Amino acid sequence: MKRRSAIAVLAAGFLAGCKKVQESAPMKRLFAANDGFHEGLHNVLGRRTALAREYPASMIDHNFRGNGSRTVDTPEYRAQLAAGFPDWTLEVGGLVDTPLSLTLDNIRRLPQRTQITRHDCVEGWSAIGEWQGPQLSVLLEAAGLNPAARFIVFRCADTLSGRRYYESIDLVDAMHPQTIVAHRLNGEDLPEKNGAPLRMRIERQLGYKHAKYLTGIEAVASLDDIEGGKGGYWEDRSGYQWYAGI
Repeated sequence: MKRRSAIAVLAAGFLAGCKKVQESAPMKRLFAANDGFHEGLHNVLGRRTALAREYPASMIDHNFRGNGSRTVDTPEYRAQLAAGFPDWTLEVGGLVDTPLSLTLDNIRRLPQRTQITRHDCVEGWSAIGEWQGPQLSVLLEAAGLNPAARFIVFRCADTLSGRRYYESIDLVDAMHPQTIVAHRLNGEDLPEKNGAPLRMRIERQLGYKHAKYLTGIEAVASLDDIEGGKGGYWEDRSGYQWYAGI
């Protein structure tokens, strides 16, 4: 099924059950994503659009390792985890025409990409997993990026050593077809240790760029005034490279 057809089918099913959301202009735009936008943008991105290798199902690591933050240590997160994250929302804002606020149900009803890829950690280990979720480009297109936007910042619920985790990428990786907002791993809802309920998958970069416990996506013109100004938790704290391409 072509992308536009898939969007139309999903939109029809979703909107039939939620009249209030049906009347929302941002949601109409979200489910009416324009293929031409992606085609034109990807054409000018050059070789960084090359796909990361994808693997057969026989190579999946079914006990996918958790690393870094393995939970969010707050009563609010515990309550959401126990209930299946009914009130978890993902905010899409910053330099966009129309900010979005998406529930998990909204995200599950978008066109999905499933990919079996290898996660490479800066610590030297790797694991292969099957990830599923909508492409980040679909969300950004629906929100309408302002021409001044140059980076996408990922806001997270978890903390390490008392500091809130965050990460960022440029628009090349943001529009990459394998950059997805993942909510499933190996055929199941994303486990707690792997960033439930939402995490980023940025398959051309090392694992610390794949922000977990995702709460917000923000388009910005500069990273200078965000946290430590280097574009990510580990970049600020330990001098990791901002671009962690593999």
